[in-house]
Amino acid sequence: MGRRHPDWLKVKIGGGENYVKMKSILRKSKLHTICEEARCPNIAECFGSGTAVFLILGDVCTRNCRYCNVKHGEPLSLNPNEPRDVAESVRELGLSYVVVTSVTRDDLVDGGASVFYETVKEVKKVNKDCLVEVLIPDFRGDIDALRKVVTSKPDVVNHNIEVVRELFPSIRPQGDYDISLKVLENVKKIDMGVKTKSGFMIGLGEKHSQIIRTMRDLRAVDVDFLTIGQYLQPSKQHVTVKKYYHPREFDELKEIALNLGFKHVESGPLVRSSYHAERAFRLN
Repeated sequence: MGRRHPDWLKVKIGGGENYVKMKSILRKSKLHTICEEARCPNIAECFGSGTAVFLILGDVCTRNCRYCNVKHGEPLSLNPNEPRDVAESVRELGLSYVVVTSVTRDDLVDGGASVFYETVKEVKKVNKDCLVEVLIPDFRGDIDALRKVVTSKPDVVNHNIEVVRELFPSIRPQGDYDISLKVLENVKKIDMGVKTKSGFMIGLGEKHSQIIRTMRDLRAVDVDFLTIGQYLQPSKQHVTVKKYYHPREFDELKEIALNLGFKHVESGPLVRSSYHAERAFRLN
């Protein structure tokens, strides 16, 4: 029998007019969302309110992080119409704030940065007043690839640190903690006007002191917005949950983070990187 989640992790099952509309438009345009691919617990709330995180560059990742439910392996070829398809779907859904993310594509010369660039440009061209947040991979630390994304003028650049430094070797073996910090630092060096954001999961065996150190590291590179959420095991093949944090513990971490200087913090058991993303931007 699988491990039973605490009561505070129970979520609403999907439904409602907006939820159905969102699913229909996504299927018609053959677009992917990280909400579906990663089995996000907030999909009912977000789809129901007309919010989605568009997943570009296909739905197969070249990396295999031990917490992630996105497929990994050899990706298919890119869809040349994807930037326009995303922009048209945003228009059809009437969205005022869009999050665009991707699988990691280490097989591409620029890691897919050019597709991010075209997608941001296309969304803003078709949807004049729409705000765009990008949730990007590390591009293997390639500053030119990062510059390409930032010069497309997204309103927020998000790159998740995901876990504390000490867990990278076992949980994110193809990632690098210091490269991720450098990505976030370099965004501001390229354009000081862009808001930066990062997030991580807890419940994977990290120590409290390591959580605090991670927050300090993110503030040291001037990250504006922070998200902290509970890790939930997607399947038996993924790393197991070591601890379920109580909502009070998330509140305590939020207070610490705000005292460290983050402009906005979302911290809770069901928080994911794009949860209440529009609110974070508009309040700051």
